[in-house]
Amino acid sequence: MFKKKYPLLILAISSANITLMHAAHAEEAAPGVLPTLVIEGMEEEDPSRSYIDYKQANVTRNGLDKNEIPQTIDTIDVQKYKLYGSNDLSVMLQGTPGISTSYDMRGDGIMLRGFDANNGDIYRDGVRESGQVRRSTSNVERIEVLKGPASVLYGRSGGGGVINMVSKYANFESTSSVGAYIGSDANRGVTVDVNEIVSDNWAVRLTGEHGESGSFRDGIETDIDMLSPSVTYDNGQDLKWTAQYTYDKLDRIPDRGPSYDVLPAGTPLTQSFAQDGDFVEDELQVFRSDLTYDVNDMWQVKWAASYREAYQNFDHFYSGTYCESEDTSVRRGGSCSGHVGDISQVYYWQETGNNTLSNNVSLLGDFMTGTLRHRMVVGLDMSLEGREPKLANTNQDGSSIYGYVNPLTGEKQSTRGTGDLLINTHNYYDSMNVGLFAQDLISLTSNLDVMIGARFDKYESTAQNKLLDANDEDYERSIDDTTFSPNIGIVWRPASQHAVYTSYSRSFAPFGGRVSVNSVRSSQDLDFFNADPQYNDQYEVGVKSDWLNQRLMTQLSVFDIEKSNIRYRPDPDNDPYRWAIQGEQESQGIELSFIGRIAEDMYVRGGYGYNKATVKEDKTSPENEGKTLSGVPRHTGNLFLRYLPTESSYTEIGVTHVGDTWTNSDNTNKLEGFNRVDAAVGYNIGAWRTSLAITNLLDKEYWRSSSMPGTPRSVLARVSYKFD
Repeated sequence: MFKKKYPLLILAISSANITLMHAAHAEEAAPGVLPTLVIEGMEEEDPSRSYIDYKQANVTRNGLDKNEIPQTIDTIDVQKYKLYGSNDLSVMLQGTPGISTSYDMRGDGIMLRGFDANNGDIYRDGVRESGQVRRSTSNVERIEVLKGPASVLYGRSGGGGVINMVSKYANFESTSSVGAYIGSDANRGVTVDVNEIVSDNWAVRLTGEHGESGSFRDGIETDIDMLSPSVTYDNGQDLKWTAQYTYDKLDRIPDRGPSYDVLPAGTPLTQSFAQDGDFVEDELQVFRSDLTYDVNDMWQVKWAASYREAYQNFDHFYSGTYCESEDTSVRRGGSCSGHVGDISQVYYWQETGNNTLSNNVSLLGDFMTGTLRHRMVVGLDMSLEGREPKLANTNQDGSSIYGYVNPLTGEKQSTRGTGDLLINTHNYYDSMNVGLFAQDLISLTSNLDVMIGARFDKYESTAQNKLLDANDEDYERSIDDTTFSPNIGIVWRPASQHAVYTSYSRSFAPFGGRVSVNSVRSSQDLDFFNADPQYNDQYEVGVKSDWLNQRLMTQLSVFDIEKSNIRYRPDPDNDPYRWAIQGEQESQGIELSFIGRIAEDMYVRGGYGYNKATVKEDKTSPENEGKTLSGVPRHTGNLFLRYLPTESSYTEIGVTHVGDTWTNSDNTNKLEGFNRVDAAVGYNIGAWRTSLAITNLLDKEYWRSSSMPGTPRSVLARVSYKFD
C-alpha cells in the first residue's frame, strides 16, 4: 500500500533530485518544444516533426499546457507510424508505456494502466467513439493519451485513462500534398491532403485515402476508403468555427483464428483461418461542429456538437477447437465435432449499428480573486447513444453451420449456404447522459498550483427486444443512476523547466461496471440487477521536465490504481436480493517517456513502463488473489532514434518491446514477449518527399495477441508532392 505510506517521501526525493539536476543546466529558453499551433503548421513529412512534443493536448479540455496538468499525458504524432504503413490504433500504441494492446477483429483491443479502454475510453475530437467498429486513423493527426481516471472530464470510464484522436481539419497553416505508397503483401494506396486559404477569414481542406493491402496470411485483405472535407472560419478577433464531415470505410476479409495454444506443433504462422465468403464491413460517418468565442480577455466559450454513425456487418468463421483424436473429449479449446486433425470453427453473423449525438458547452476563464489566479473550465455534456445489434448463428432447419481448417495442410471446408439464416437476436439499446463538471487550476504562488475538479453525472439506459412486442414482459427494461467524481492535484515548480506534481483522481463505471451503451438486458430482472457503480481510485506522483534548453522533454510518474466496489451475491439461493463487495483489483506502476533533440543532428523518442496489475481480493475465486490481470504485460517500452545529417535526409531505427503476458485469469497460459526492430530512411528533393521503411527488420517471429501472430519483415515505400 505504498500510496498511503510513501507518496510524500517519493515527492520529496523527486523534488530534491530535480533541484540538484537543474543546477547543472542553464535556464535560458529556446524553441525546442514547440506549441501545438506551430506543429500543426509544419508539413506532415517534416523530418523533425515526429520528434517534437506538443505543448498542449485537447484531451485536457482546459487549454492548459501539459506540464501544468497533474497527470501523465502522452501525445503521439500519427505520421511516425504512417511511415511504416500502420493504420490500426492498437498497432500505433504498441510499446507505449502503460498501454497494453492485442488484436480484436471487431475493435481495437486496448488497455490503459491495466484496465480495458475499448468500451468507453476512446474518443475522436472529444466525442466518445462508442460502438462496435474497427477504427481507421486515415484522417487522424495525433493521438492524445490522458493516463489515469478521467471521469471528472469525461464521465463513465474503465479507469485506466482516455485516448483522444485529433482529426485533420481546415486551418491557415498547413500545406497541401498528394502521395502514394506501395509495399509488401500487395500494400498500395494513394492519399490527398489539400488545405486552401480562401480568404483572410476562410480556409477549406479535403483529406482522402484509398488503400488496398493483403497480408502475410493467405486470403486476408483490407480495403480503405476515407474522405473528409472541412471548413474553418476565423474572423481574426474573437470567433472561430470549424465544420467537418468524415466518411471512413474498411472492407475486410477477417483474420480471427484460434488461440495460439490450441494450434498443433508445426502450424505455420502464415496459415489463415478465413473461409470463402468471410467478410467484415466497417463504416463510420461523423459530422462535427466546433465553435470558439472569446467573450473578452478573461473568458472564452466553446461549443462542440457531433453526430456519429458507426456500422459493422460481418459474416465469418472464427476461433475454433483442435480435434486430436476421434474421442471428442480429446480436444483443445472447447468442444470438438470429431474431425481428427482439424480446427472446428465457430460461425457467426452480426450486423450492428451505433449512433451518438453529443453536445458540449464549456466556459473557460482566466481571472483573479485577490492574489489568486484561477484558470477554470466549467462544462455541460449531453449525449444520446444508440446501439442496435442483430445476430444469427444457426440455419433455418436448426442444424449447425460448421467450418473446418486443417492447420497443417491448409485445407478448408464449410457448410455456409446450406440454409437461410434466421435472426435470433435483435435488440435496441439507448442511453442518455447529462454531466456537469468544473475544474480549476489555482495559482497560490508563482511556482505552486492546486487543481480541484468535480463532476456530477446522470445516466439512463434502456434495452428493447425487437423480436418481441410491447405486451411481452421481456420486451423492455430501463435503469438510471447518478454519480459524483472528484479529483485534486498539486503542481510545484522548483525551477522554471521542471514541474513536480501529485494527484488523486476517481473514475466510475455505472451499473455494476458496465461502461457501454448496452448496460442492461431487455430480460433483466431488475430486482437482482447490480446497479452500484465500480470505482477506480488513483494516486499519482510525477515529474515533468525540459532539458537541453527545452530541446528534450521527459515525464516520470509513479501510480497506484485500485478498482473497488466489484460486486457479487454471496447467497443467491437464500438471500437473492443482497449484493456485497467481491473484492478489489490493483494496478501499480512506473512510467518514463521522453522526446526531443539530444544532439545537433540526433533526435530521440520513447519510454518505458512497468505495470503490476493484480487481483488484490476475490471472494468468489480466492485462488486468483495475487495473480496478474490477463492481457497486461509487466514491461512495455520503445526507443527510436532519428539522424538528420542534412535538412533533406534522415535515417531512423527503433525497437518496440512488449513483455510476457498472461492470457487468462488463472495465469496458466503465457504469451511470450517480443522485441521488434524497425528502420527507415527518407529523402526530400525540392517539393518531393520520399521514404522507405522496414517493419520487423530482423524478421522475428512473435505473437502480438493470443490469436494473431506478428507481421514478418515488410517494406513500405512512400512518395508525396507538396504544394501551396
